[in-house]
Amino acid sequence: MSPAAPSTLNTFDHRPTCAEVDLGALCHNLNAIKTFVAPSKVMAVVKANGYGHGLERTALTLQGAGVDSLGVAYIEEAIALRRSGITIPILVFGGLLQEQLELYLKHDVDVTASSVSKLEQIEATAQRLNKRARVHLKIDTGLERIGVHYYSADSLYEAALRARHSDVVGVYSHFADVNLNDLAIAKMQLERFLSSLRYFEDRAHAPFLRHIASSSGLMALKESHLDMVRPGLTLYGVYPGPGYESRLQVKSVLSLKSQVVYFKVVKKGAGVSYGHKWHAPEDTRVVTIPIGYGDGYSRALSNKASVIIRGKRSPIVGVVCMDQLMVNIGPNGEAYNDDEVILIGTSGDQRVSVEELANLVDTTPHEILVLLNQRIPRVYLTAAGAVPNRDN
Repeated sequence: MSPAAPSTLNTFDHRPTCAEVDLGALCHNLNAIKTFVAPSKVMAVVKANGYGHGLERTALTLQGAGVDSLGVAYIEEAIALRRSGITIPILVFGGLLQEQLELYLKHDVDVTASSVSKLEQIEATAQRLNKRARVHLKIDTGLERIGVHYYSADSLYEAALRARHSDVVGVYSHFADVNLNDLAIAKMQLERFLSSLRYFEDRAHAPFLRHIASSSGLMALKESHLDMVRPGLTLYGVYPGPGYESRLQVKSVLSLKSQVVYFKVVKKGAGVSYGHKWHAPEDTRVVTIPIGYGDGYSRALSNKASVIIRGKRSPIVGVVCMDQLMVNIGPNGEAYNDDEVILIGTSGDQRVSVEELANLVDTTPHEILVLLNQRIPRVYLTAAGAVPNRDN
């Protein structure tokens, strides 16, 4: 894999900040997951701009690598994928509005039927358009988000059996809690799901896919693999929590990089950034980096996170601004304008991980990734070298 040099980043998008996305690592992770869950199928979750990695390029890479299907949150994401050349099945997880149904059928997108009334709307629209709908029934086993309750699922199953214009290709649920130290809730939800399925399994007209496990579930609870799994976070080389590293080896896909744009000496006692939340304990050298919360690098990381410059970790000091942040490289630190800055990634023996940033602000790794918005150019690393995402 050929890394992009800092000078190359300016050639691509005329901005010193970028997110490098290693497509080879993405394919490695998909293959590792496929091997781990075989013979179960894999639905790669690419919602929220491919977890911040770029929706279309990520999805096309996964399709080329042999993933079975894709999962997104909204119909708009599915349409964008179809227009980009995705031909494999796409399931929209989110809640459904009747006015959107024609879009699902027009673009051959799988629909989540989360209630009897939703399924009836799907049936009516498919009949009117003289099309067949591909449907996944959603069973709520404890998340209390969308889906018919597991103890009331028979009514949805009966409606599915009566359907004449809808093909039930899947039935699914979602874990509310997968804790490696206490899997009681996950096991309870799995049992609820499997129990509710027996009614439909005995009566279904055709085979269908049962799925419940996302990244944490597929690693923590092998019996939850069923017919298909839905990896998201782990597909991108990030672990959902401590202890998962020993279950499945994956590679980090995204690195967040920038460059030094300013250097100054800050005198002892001087405050840095808005509100002067940090004061220099001695005369020290501070550099400015052109990235901030306007790019999705959280303001909550102020005075907590570190970056890597010239192979050394240095702390962010003062409040992260909308477009810039400051880094203390110490009284004797060296840094020059144009020096590479790694905000997420590895340099030598130093590493700043997505998981580390999430722990610093008591959030999930998912949030750290998906907050990285379109103002940050994506640069895709392939076997042939670095390729810019010209859609940004």
